[in-house]
Amino acid sequence: MTEATRHEAAGEVLIVTGMSGAGRSTAANALEDLGWYVVDNLPPQMLKPLLDLTEMAGGVLPRVAVVVDVRGRDLFSDLPEAMRALRERRQIRLMFLDASDDVLVRRFEAVRRPHPLQGAGTILDGIRLERARLAAARESADVLVDTSSYNIHQLATQVTDLFTAAGSARHTLTLLSFGFKYGLPPDADLVADMRFLPNPFWDERLRPFTGEDAEVREYVLAQEGAREFLDAYTQALRPVLEGYQRENKSHSVVAVGCTGGKHRSVVMVRELAERLASVPGVAVRISDRDLGRE
Repeated sequence: MTEATRHEAAGEVLIVTGMSGAGRSTAANALEDLGWYVVDNLPPQMLKPLLDLTEMAGGVLPRVAVVVDVRGRDLFSDLPEAMRALRERRQIRLMFLDASDDVLVRRFEAVRRPHPLQGAGTILDGIRLERARLAAARESADVLVDTSSYNIHQLATQVTDLFTAAGSARHTLTLLSFGFKYGLPPDADLVADMRFLPNPFWDERLRPFTGEDAEVREYVLAQEGAREFLDAYTQALRPVLEGYQRENKSHSVVAVGCTGGKHRSVVMVRELAERLASVPGVAVRISDRDLGRE
């Protein structure tokens, strides 16, 4: 067996890292439920021996997820260099879990545990130090998941959706509807604004419905510029998705927003999903961040 064949037979490797309190344990449990072999709190220096083991196992461990984080103390600083060396040898993905500082503080206070890096300082001191140490890992992540608005069940669902086998797809595209009044999605790669279309909210007949209902869909698509936008944006996204595959970027988020994330954006992500489903190598999924919030 050649070296290239042995690497291919060894299967997938996912590195899971991110901010303490952002949900690494929940993500690891979800991956384990999907059949991944999960190794928790592994020092970066042990990644190469682990990969050697998966190759010698000859496909016995087809999908391996490794949680690497600041619990490794000074050893964690070697992660960027270890990742660079391993990516020259194998296709390895990195998932980074993040959340806003105020959410992380609340989570640590809720469980009454100190941040692993706070020392004699505050929880926020530890978070800021950790964020600085993780900056390079966050920048190189293939998949970025912001868990600020998730509970543990929602995060588990997100991880399941992202890493459930999608046939031969090389890239997973998430089309995310959202409401601008609730803030921009921090993990979006691209953002489109549907507020150039009339808002069905001001039509009393349509107000109770959502973009999942036929009445709203027909109204939105009948507006001037709606179908033109869909045609043009679909054409613009096709070369982007093809380029992501060439660059081995395994996941992207295209966020489509309107005022409340209830009508226009919900319609448009579904229309885009239908048009982009034919892009070779791409698995398309839909997520509605703010639907039902009003």
